[in-house]
Amino acid sequence: MGERKDIEPDAPVGVVGAGTMGIGVAQCFAQAGHPVVVVDPDAAAREDGAARLRAGLRLRSLLRGRRPDGGGAAADPLELVRFTDELTGLADAAFVVECAREQVPVKEKVLRGLDEACGAETVFASCTSAIPVERLGSFTGRPDRVIGTHFMNPAPLKDAVEVVRSPHTGEETLALTLGFLARIGKKPIVVGDGPGFVTNRVLMLTVNEAAAVLQQGTADAETVDRVFQECFGHPMGPLRTGDLIGLDTIVDTLDVLREHTGDERFRPCALLAGLVAEGSVGRKAGRGFHTYPQSPLATRGENSHG
Repeated sequence: MGERKDIEPDAPVGVVGAGTMGIGVAQCFAQAGHPVVVVDPDAAAREDGAARLRAGLRLRSLLRGRRPDGGGAAADPLELVRFTDELTGLADAAFVVECAREQVPVKEKVLRGLDEACGAETVFASCTSAIPVERLGSFTGRPDRVIGTHFMNPAPLKDAVEVVRSPHTGEETLALTLGFLARIGKKPIVVGDGPGFVTNRVLMLTVNEAAAVLQQGTADAETVDRVFQECFGHPMGPLRTGDLIGLDTIVDTLDVLREHTGDERFRPCALLAGLVAEGSVGRKAGRGFHTYPQSPLATRGENSHG
């Protein structure tokens, strides 16, 4: 059986998870002309997925000064996306991005299901925030075709993708993934495997420590973020970044990092854990470290990775 050398420009692709990242990634693929199947067992997420996708397409068009229809694209990106609750809907997908919640048992169930549902050549790309890709690959019979594609949030507006290669990821899988990402307008940055990779090994600790500073009363949230913006040139500070990612995802990712490193620095501080417990999980809830005007299309996703 020969290996797939490239993903055809109109090949069907898949996304598992209709949350913040899942819809964002699906939008990226559809804008590039690929038929996309989005799988999510949550009926409510599937029902409003099209509305959130439409809103994302409209926002992108406005930001880039283009018409909502994609500026004359061959097909309406919205019409290229369909939703289902069954992994069998991905049987013909050449490339599947897993955007399930950042918990090992959840991702294990998804990957084992994908292994049964998809063809032998399908590449499984995980949008994991911190779980080592080698571990994720072990849940399949094709670890050589499992790779990490850590999209940034919001995926349609962020070009960089942290591509994580495990010790078992094959050369063909890496080349195919890099080519595919480049063709849809992304800038892949390849890193080695390990808990949190580069981005979240550093970022999650930064957000947690910023929350601890706020908890201790050293500065209020606006001031903490202003220090990072004005002293270091960050577009937004760590607390607003955490709100954008989703504080529930921050806590899940910190838990994964603590589990895989044994380092207690990754234990969520009391303020961060308390906000998540009360449902103040950031922008998608209208309140986190900061407060936000609530949109009727507020994102419901579980995985808004930073």
